[in-house]
Amino acid sequence: MQNDIALSMRKINKSFPGVQALHDVDFTLYKGEIHALMGENGAGKSTLIKVLTGVYPKDSGQIYLNLDGTNKEITVKSPYEAQNLGISTVYQEITLCPNLTVAENMFIGRGNYRMVNWRSMKKKTTDILSKLNIPARATQQLGTCSLAVQQMVAIARAVDMDCKVLILDEPTSSLDEQEVEKLFSLMRELKSRGVGIIFITHFLEQVYEICDRITVLRNGELVGEYEIKDLPRVQLISKMMGKDLDDISSLQNRKPLDEKADTPPVYEAVGLSSLECANAFDFKITKGEVNGFTGLLGSGRSESVRAIFAADKITGGRMKINGKEIKIKKPKNAMMHGIGYLPEDRKRDGIVEDLSVRENIILALQVMKGFFRPFSRSEAEAFADEYIKLLGIKTASMDTPIKSLSGGNQQKAILARWLLTNPQYLILDEPTRGIDVGTKVEIQKLVLRLAEDGVSVTFISSEIEEMLRTCSRLIVMRDRKIVGELKGEEMTQDNIMHTIAGEAGQNG
Repeated sequence: MQNDIALSMRKINKSFPGVQALHDVDFTLYKGEIHALMGENGAGKSTLIKVLTGVYPKDSGQIYLNLDGTNKEITVKSPYEAQNLGISTVYQEITLCPNLTVAENMFIGRGNYRMVNWRSMKKKTTDILSKLNIPARATQQLGTCSLAVQQMVAIARAVDMDCKVLILDEPTSSLDEQEVEKLFSLMRELKSRGVGIIFITHFLEQVYEICDRITVLRNGELVGEYEIKDLPRVQLISKMMGKDLDDISSLQNRKPLDEKADTPPVYEAVGLSSLECANAFDFKITKGEVNGFTGLLGSGRSESVRAIFAADKITGGRMKINGKEIKIKKPKNAMMHGIGYLPEDRKRDGIVEDLSVRENIILALQVMKGFFRPFSRSEAEAFADEYIKLLGIKTASMDTPIKSLSGGNQQKAILARWLLTNPQYLILDEPTRGIDVGTKVEIQKLVLRLAEDGVSVTFISSEIEEMLRTCSRLIVMRDRKIVGELKGEEMTQDNIMHTIAGEAGQNG
């Protein structure tokens, strides 16, 4: 059985100033298995992987790798050394060069560029693309490939470099269903070849579709290692969160908020369009309502809410707040009228990486007040402290640069930014993307609490089940047009798909 082990880590410890990131963590990966590494943000997943790949030195513990049929203890001092040992990592963000060809990306950094045999490189690339059923050409510029194919090329590069252990860190977070299935086909092919795969994801459905075993970490410690068949989903969530099953299922059993039909709209738009949203649309939301835009990737969900907030230049339409006609030409206008907006891409449009958690939290309120009237240090600290406690933001201090926080805690900080402005209408575009299950549940509960307090919320998520749990009305989109609206008992996954498909059938 020892010969079947690809990798084992024993009693791994790693600490940073004031934080014990890993405490006596064990991990075992077998040849030819897909093994999910699960845990909330801050559980220790990333730290364990960085210790394995030489980004961080471990404080203590042993790492064993199967080399020529024998488990040998290794010390990995750098990612380059890890790669030479056959441990490769493919990250969510593509780290290859989009301006180079697929073949050039496959072989970049592997020898003298001036001495390259281009014909041989092209042939080798074509062979491995064919063997792994990757739909790309060796001479094709990588940037012209879909994100899924770029992920596959990164994996193919790792495999071609005699990869024994493949780490996939959130590889599916930006892919649609068809692209995910292509990636899974490649993972199954590698599994059949004996490659051990560590799969890190926040998508539970994907874990149960593709994985053989699960290791769960919590607060830097090992909770347990389980066969996939022996760990129902709700128990997995319980182990990750360290909470009782009843607490987790309470959100699922909670009815979506009813639309307040007898009250005037908090926000209403007629014929609204922007540079990125050419098809004019009508939209309204009432006080305390949670509604959402749903549709396939590229359907126009994000463009629609960006138009509402004037994040893109408005080209037409009339808008009202509480029945009074207004003009919103830029985001500050929307903010002054009580509209908050958490954007889809938190790294590009949400956080300001080099500012502290405190500075990021007070940013929107400071914009509304004016930068020539800054808050005092004590005021800013009081605001930040209140919302760090309210949302349970895990940070060493409020002065920590926000880029040092986990994705889930960055998201909470952006939420804090908008809650601090006391909005009457809050737009949340993919607020739970790429964050752990526990934080997802917390954010969904927060949305429902806000609605109970009278805040109107537009909630967008790529996960339809999450939308159905949270919203009382869904606006269905296709090709940047509204093709239907569902509410109450009409809101089912089948009805959403049929609404999209029905429009597709009409337009052919």
